[in-house]
Amino acid sequence: MKIKACYKLRSVAGENMVVSVGNDPDAFKGVIMLNDTGAFLWKLLENGTEKDEMVKALIAEYDIDEETASKAADSFIEQVTTAKVCE
Repeated sequence: MKIKACYKLRSVAGENMVVSVGNDPDAFKGVIMLNDTGAFLWKLLENGTEKDEMVKALIAEYDIDEETASKAADSFIEQVTTAKVCE
């Protein structure tokens, strides 16, 4: 799974936001706000990271157990899939 190239993560006044750039007709029109964990996961997906790698990264970054990390990854994947920002 990978974030479509027409979406960019930006930090504005300390806030993480995703904006659509380019000419993708299916692109989300607006801004997606992310907390720090969401921005962390977004950056992983920009590089095409799969769920198992996301879980390992969450465990390492936040010192959480595998079940919690897996649920967080599942939730994030569901949200970006629903928003159609992934390919």
